[in-house]
Amino acid sequence: MDLFRKIELSLVLLFLFINLFFLLSNPIISGFSFYNNEEVNAPYDFISEDKISIYPDKIVLEIENYTLSKYSFSKSMIPVFDSGANGVGIKPNSEEDIHVGDIITFRQENSLIVHRVVKKGIDSEGWFFITRGDNNNIADDKIRFSQIDSVLVALIY
Repeated sequence: MDLFRKIELSLVLLFLFINLFFLLSNPIISGFSFYNNEEVNAPYDFISEDKISIYPDKIVLEIENYTLSKYSFSKSMIPVFDSGANGVGIKPNSEEDIHVGDIITFRQENSLIVHRVVKKGIDSEGWFFITRGDNNNIADDKIRFSQIDSVLVALIY
């Protein structure tokens, strides 16, 4: 390989490395990061494999105390879901049933809101949850267990 080809190959590799670094470090372009590089936990695994039955003509999920949801067009949970998705939720029994990373439906004023739990804690009033839409930069106010309607366990697109 002559000197010109070696220089050309080195420049191409350098260019590719710089572009790869830029893409992976830029969450808006790459999609590999949420919330300005904060860690995002996945939802808790509520449905064990033995509660899922697959047949030739249907799939059956054995879920008690479930709710079915259709979502409004708000864009706060893109890219996870939007108004075309159908959600299956369960009513939590206690604060211990809700984990950081779970997507919950909660009541705020006269609205139902669906956001991810990003923090769980205890203050002078008891347990609280901080939520945020996956497509939002600002977290919601503290949510109390009494405001929580359901925890999302399945999405159907």
